[in-house]
Amino acid sequence: MSELTTVARPYAKAAFDFAVEQNAIAQWQDMLAFSSAVTQNEDMHQLLTGAIAAEKLAEIFISVAGEQLDEHGQNFVKVLAENKRLVALPEISELFDAFKAEYDKEVEVDVTSATELSAAQQTELSATLEKRLARKVKLNCNVDPQLIAGFVVKAGDTVIDGSVKSKLNRLEDALQA
Repeated sequence: MSELTTVARPYAKAAFDFAVEQNAIAQWQDMLAFSSAVTQNEDMHQLLTGAIAAEKLAEIFISVAGEQLDEHGQNFVKVLAENKRLVALPEISELFDAFKAEYDKEVEVDVTSATELSAAQQTELSATLEKRLARKVKLNCNVDPQLIAGFVVKAGDTVIDGSVKSKLNRLEDALQA
């Protein structure tokens, strides 16, 4: 079982990354769950472990899955068939679900800026932080005029200090050294 999980992990990660990129996580989750159920059918399982050519096996699998798989899902099945990994679909589905659970976590980020951030600035900052932190971001915005300009971002143990006050303090320390 752990061997299949090791084999399944890169496929699950690739599928998840693609799904995030295409904004189709739920659709991919459904496709993988359905495909997993297909592989667990006794007749299909015998085909998967048999000596059928990869192209023919992918064709049979796709015809059984029908409209449950979109074009990208069908391509994914073809790649799995070529690499003799269709039997790993249940583990791929489980790992995909785990990646989704991790992705759905939200992190609260405290942003302190010298001036109030506009809605557009908050949206842009939120999108940038979501990419960097690989989590959904909830911004808690505060204003501190002593920063002069820029902002300080705190997300858990991560601190990003882009304030002018901080830069001036570092410059002062460098000049005194």
